[in-house]
Amino acid sequence: MIKRYTRKEMGQVWSSENRFTQMLNVEKAVAFVQGSKKIIPKKAAQAIQSKARFSVSGIQKLEEKTRHDVSAFVQNVSSYVGKPWGAYVHYGLTSSDVLDTALSLQIKEGALIVQKELQHLKKVLKTLIQKNKRTLCTGRTHGMHAEPTTFSFKLLGFLSELVRAENSFKQAVSEGALGMVSGPVGNYSSSSSDLEKAVCRRLKLSPEPVSTQVLPRDRHARIVFSISLILTALERLAVELRHLQRTEVSEVFEGFSKNQQGSSSMPHKKNPISAENITGLSRLLRSYLQAVMENIVLWHERDISHSSVERVIFPDAFILCDYALSRMTQLLKNLKVNTKRMKENLLSSGGEVFSSQILLTLIQKGVDRQEAYSWVQKAAHGGSSFEEGLKKTPAKKYIGSKLWKEIFSGQAVLDKLEKTFQKKWMTF
Repeated sequence: MIKRYTRKEMGQVWSSENRFTQMLNVEKAVAFVQGSKKIIPKKAAQAIQSKARFSVSGIQKLEEKTRHDVSAFVQNVSSYVGKPWGAYVHYGLTSSDVLDTALSLQIKEGALIVQKELQHLKKVLKTLIQKNKRTLCTGRTHGMHAEPTTFSFKLLGFLSELVRAENSFKQAVSEGALGMVSGPVGNYSSSSSDLEKAVCRRLKLSPEPVSTQVLPRDRHARIVFSISLILTALERLAVELRHLQRTEVSEVFEGFSKNQQGSSSMPHKKNPISAENITGLSRLLRSYLQAVMENIVLWHERDISHSSVERVIFPDAFILCDYALSRMTQLLKNLKVNTKRMKENLLSSGGEVFSSQILLTLIQKGVDRQEAYSWVQKAAHGGSSFEEGLKKTPAKKYIGSKLWKEIFSGQAVLDKLEKTFQKKWMTF
């Protein structure tokens, strides 16, 4: 992923340095267990623990000859361990034992950062929700005014979706980031399932129940899919905020710093750039879903058609997710809510947004539903304001002046929404 979207902590997780560090952690764990089980000499295991290290540039130089990154890695590490014990580095292993297990360690590292950023975002979103419990605004369907709601109720749905995406992500990582030390073609011909369990326990990973020569890639597909759910949740919120920032709506605004410029040619511009950026990043991440699904189908016990894909999509997926979460957190933290404009927009249709409340009130007063509906619809489509039009129908005599005022001021629906909101809020 380009530097523009790579934050330092997550970038480090997916660096070449950390990739080889995790591969070395796997090699050390295997050697430790092999030494304890007398599969390799104890002195070899001790030498690997104390002396094993690597040089990224050294590995890259060797790879120019070997054309195989793991072979180059093993040679480089062995050279630091020295003779005779360096010969026991990678003993009984195949490349995927190291690569797939190390990838799982990187995934778990990246997942911790994603979960930390999710907590930050949820905290900011909850603060914004609490602050706007009594902020009336227009609920829209098909892009049209529909029913009154509160800005908190609007945001509550996005919080709920984010929690679902978070749970999906945790489960996917738990079930997908596994370890394996099953050797060539995954049948333990040069290893054992007991060794695998001990190595995974040392690395704090669960062992893969049945591997081939690689971890099954449906596990990895679920991880990338769960990340795409997080980004899609962010995008849905971003699109809502973009709509609410349109000039004709102007209900919210992204923060705008002192020296910021919205356009190179139009000095008045303040554009929803953060929300648009998040929308674009979500599109990019979803495009990886096809590739990660195709990675599931490998030839026989393994091939490496998945390898080149994963070298791109796993760093990209985690880096994009980390960046988008941070950017949405900042967007919401600096979001300006124009409560006055929300109220103006709500009442701009002459009270039409209260039509269903009028309808239900008339039914409660004993008016036939179809007759009440025709009165309300006629008032809404009459050309004048809805409230004035309604006064010209028989509906007026069924609704007292106090209730009439409560409905058209929004007070009646606000009181009800606040009570319902509190019940929903308790689940979070």
